[in-house]
Amino acid sequence: MWAMQSGERQSDSRMNATGDFASTHWSLVLAAGERGNVESSRALEQLCSAYWPPLYAYVRRRVRDVHEAQDLTQAFFERLLEKRYLAQADPERGRFRAFLITALKHFLSNEWKKARAEKRGGGQTVLPFDFASQDSADGGFTDNLTPERLYERQWAITLLNRVINRVQREMERDGKGRHFQALKDYIGGPGGSSYADAATALGMTESAARMAASRLRTRYRELLREEIAHTVSTPEEVDDEVRHLFDTFAD
Repeated sequence: MWAMQSGERQSDSRMNATGDFASTHWSLVLAAGERGNVESSRALEQLCSAYWPPLYAYVRRRVRDVHEAQDLTQAFFERLLEKRYLAQADPERGRFRAFLITALKHFLSNEWKKARAEKRGGGQTVLPFDFASQDSADGGFTDNLTPERLYERQWAITLLNRVINRVQREMERDGKGRHFQALKDYIGGPGGSSYADAATALGMTESAARMAASRLRTRYRELLREEIAHTVSTPEEVDDEVRHLFDTFAD
């Protein structure tokens, strides 16, 4: 669950100076609708670049041929970035996770053949998706999950990967890369393990290692909430989205 993948650094501030919920990437997109200002376009592209793997997983489960699945995924994002689907976004149900899968289903139902023909005819690649790496890293295509459940699971994995990667980058930037490597297995809690090995690796006492791991977990939880905040419209949705995230691993 704690596997890492590269991701673009996002801003760390989710609250503005007055304590109000700051505009998230997704709320910017919702507010812009089809007016298409530069800020909303950039926000949408960043979200798409971050969260394409779950959509690709869904298409892979629906489409037998891997190359066709890749073409369709690219074609979907081409239409999304052209703002053809933004008018369908409902601010009352403004979770980027839910919007994306609804838009993808609409796309596959209505434009599957057209998109395939356009792509085979030399369509332009709009985002640099690394399909090969995703396929080699993802064993989820062979399990018994439904396409919808696979999408939810892959969404959670993608988000958690981005968070752990942000934690690693922060610690390396602060000269604490060794601390991250020694303590990363304790992010989910100590479990049945002691902190002796981490303490030895870092040249500190077990008590100090335990405290360092606690600080790491606290920062991880903060960044998890920040990452989720990018994909919802209101602060009230964050807690619910956290619960949903971990519910995807229940079965």
